[in-house]
Amino acid sequence: MTALNSLTIRRLNHLPKHPSVWEGDRRQIGADLLQKFDTEDETGETKGDCILWVDGTQGVVRGINIVPDEAGHEAVVRTLLQAMESPQGAAEAGRPQKLVVRDREIHFFLRGALQEVDIEIEYVPVLPLIDEIFNGLMQQVGQTQPKLPGAYADRLMEKASQLWQDAPWNVLNEQEILAVEVNRWDVATLYVSVLGMAGVEYGVLLYRSLESLRQFRQRVLASADQSPKQLQQAFLEQDCLFLNFELIEEPPDLELTELTPFSHIQPTAIQPEFGSLHPLEGLRVALADEEAATFIVALEAMHRFFDRHYDKLETSQFPAIEGRYRVPNPIPEQKSSLVSLKVKTLPDVAEVLINETEAMSTEAIASPPDFPVLRDDYVPEGAVVILRTFSDTWQEYLRKDYKIYHHPLEDAAPFQDQLPVIIIQTSRPKAGKLIEQLKQAKGIKAVCFNQGTDPFSGDRYDLGLFQTGDGEFHLFGEFLSSDRKDQKLLKQWQKWQQQAHGNCGIVVAGGVTGASRGKPQLNQIMAFFESQGRSPEDLNLMPLQLQMAMDWESDF
Repeated sequence: MTALNSLTIRRLNHLPKHPSVWEGDRRQIGADLLQKFDTEDETGETKGDCILWVDGTQGVVRGINIVPDEAGHEAVVRTLLQAMESPQGAAEAGRPQKLVVRDREIHFFLRGALQEVDIEIEYVPVLPLIDEIFNGLMQQVGQTQPKLPGAYADRLMEKASQLWQDAPWNVLNEQEILAVEVNRWDVATLYVSVLGMAGVEYGVLLYRSLESLRQFRQRVLASADQSPKQLQQAFLEQDCLFLNFELIEEPPDLELTELTPFSHIQPTAIQPEFGSLHPLEGLRVALADEEAATFIVALEAMHRFFDRHYDKLETSQFPAIEGRYRVPNPIPEQKSSLVSLKVKTLPDVAEVLINETEAMSTEAIASPPDFPVLRDDYVPEGAVVILRTFSDTWQEYLRKDYKIYHHPLEDAAPFQDQLPVIIIQTSRPKAGKLIEQLKQAKGIKAVCFNQGTDPFSGDRYDLGLFQTGDGEFHLFGEFLSSDRKDQKLLKQWQKWQQQAHGNCGIVVAGGVTGASRGKPQLNQIMAFFESQGRSPEDLNLMPLQLQMAMDWESDF
């Protein structure tokens, strides 16, 4: 039997010992639950085991891992070491007084592997806390989608589909707020924040007050000073209706030698999810009749607003626009057959929110004098990032076309072969702003991929960074270390880099809101910056850790 080496044993015995008992187990889980963990083998089958270590004294999960069902008991030990040294959530590193397991083989294996670690290991027939956790998970998977109010279900789904087709996230970010005046069913004005420009979560939040919107944003902006539990509580204290689109099918794969967008392409298969958040109720997924009616008229008014003013919203400045609409009353027994609504933009509110975000971001990225500046405000929200190669013919065209800004790499001869390029596709106004920023920053002198971690979720990333001529670093993409597609793409990029002797380029293009989204044409390319691929060590970069999460998920 394999035992831990002496260095690991000494390291574990130096951890603080807590007067606690941990439960540990390994259990087979079904395909539905595996899909929630996003595990899938190369054949497309979903199978595996879940390994769990739980602090029974504190009632918290310290370590969880999904492994293939053929993996040995070594995986149980690996998860245990992670639970001690790098526990989930906000738990502190440490070792327990005792471990209890219900599997005789695991009990025997742990006693052999940990024989020199000062921890008691016992067999028990029942693990009540782990049983409760797994039962909860299986009940969650088995739950059917809550039904919408029967009289309104079809119209709600119709309006949700209408919003999906409108795709307001292509032109509005979450700080560009709309006001929808309803003045019905105890609702005066809804303040709408659109999610999706960052390509993470698509939907709309309809706040019942502007104060609730601002309070939640301020809590998220101050997330560096708060625990995950505090942020989850802030999420539950929002006062809003919400419509999210669950992504039930990913976009089709594209060949790596063709245009390969990083994960901001809008999916094609979705499931609308309606619900409500309230400080006293928390999260509720069942709508009352009046809430369903409010959704229907508000979404219809927004649809008419986008249909009329979409082009104006594509500009780099958030314009002042309003429109009045009379839409059918979805509650037939009420006297009035029409409901009058007003939809308007709130540029003053957007400016305040943007200023608050920029102020907090500047404070969050403040670095010690000997650490390089890292920024994430150059690449526009909603941009599509594409990794591919350009032939020497394309390169020559980009260098010579007078309409395309070209920034050559100093003291480097033009590369006459397949050149790896990173295409940043956004709207033309935002592309113009990015090009001006890069000009002022003296171009792009290096591109690299550096390790990064998210302490909230435990996810690990390869962060795509470019270094401008003024020495600052800028984030252009996040590639999950656990995602096979992301890692396949990065391996292909490394191969291209080797073949190109380290040469590469950054291309800025427009057309992100049109039919060429993810597939920019030559006439949409606006700038070509030549650069060099470098390693993090070459650029004196250490692994990075997320300090402030700006996602609107409940976990942050």
